[in-house]
Amino acid sequence: MTTVETAAVDQSFSAARETIESLRRQIGARLFGVEHAVDALLIALMARGHILLEDVPGVGKTELAKQFAASLGLSFRRIQCTPDLMPADVLGGLVFHPKDGEFHLRKGPIFANLLLVDELNRALPRTQSALLEAMAEGHVTLDGETLPLPEPFLVIATQNPIESQGVFPLPEAQVDRFLLRTKLGYPPVEQDTRLLRLHLQLDAAAGDSDAPSKPADAPLNPAALDALYQAVARVQVHEDILTYISRLVQATRSHPDVEIGASPRAMVMLAAAARAHAVLAHRTFVIPDDVQQVIASVFLHRLVFQGHMEFSGTDPEAWLKQLVESVEVPIERDIV
Repeated sequence: MTTVETAAVDQSFSAARETIESLRRQIGARLFGVEHAVDALLIALMARGHILLEDVPGVGKTELAKQFAASLGLSFRRIQCTPDLMPADVLGGLVFHPKDGEFHLRKGPIFANLLLVDELNRALPRTQSALLEAMAEGHVTLDGETLPLPEPFLVIATQNPIESQGVFPLPEAQVDRFLLRTKLGYPPVEQDTRLLRLHLQLDAAAGDSDAPSKPADAPLNPAALDALYQAVARVQVHEDILTYISRLVQATRSHPDVEIGASPRAMVMLAAAARAHAVLAHRTFVIPDDVQQVIASVFLHRLVFQGHMEFSGTDPEAWLKQLVESVEVPIERDIV
């Protein structure tokens, strides 16, 4: 690598670090105890994938998506899924205008940089399929015309894991379209107290017209977002790391507890997520820890376990951890 190329790489990673820290700071000022979820969103964004949030209502999924979009300066739309939601409500379609007697194309809410799909499993399968097809292809076909989706395009879908009535569970093939699946979880007691204090302050400020308003941080510009993509593209992946990922995938396919193991798509997405995690860790190369940190979010929603696993009450995350520990880890000094 020449001196000029090295300087370009250093500049790209320096800009990416500033972008990441700015995003963490902006979102952390309003939302507490969700640092892991913010990092998961950043990984999905940098790896050009989509993310599925599975958690109970009221933990801040919608607010997190809104804050993330606002901090990035991206367009944001939200869809609340219900059984009567149709594909045209998501994608758009032709609308008749009586004034000129013609049909005009109306774009649906999917034409946004960041789309929050609340309670995806409440939508009918045909609506789910229309949405997930657009996620995979990066474009929408309306009335025979192919329309590209905006860049970047990130879907944050949510579903409530405790609901069993009035829902249409996603088939495994459709769940596989999501790069990551993660949870927000409940914040610890000190974060809950801090959250209460903030909301009391906001309520007091809203009732006092003379109270000074805190200026909002400026959203990131397109150049800052592009620096993230450049940094990920320049992350080096050693041959030993590729072999390590391949062995992890093979271990899921040959394990007696697994009916359907990780697919080639899962393998490619694991490598992409590991590269993005390396950028979050301020490194220019992938190490085994990057793979291990993201493998649960990438694999667990894709694996189909044998029936005895469900009845035994085995924790999938603990199971996967044991599987990872059984696979030989490359020596770090050989990959740096």
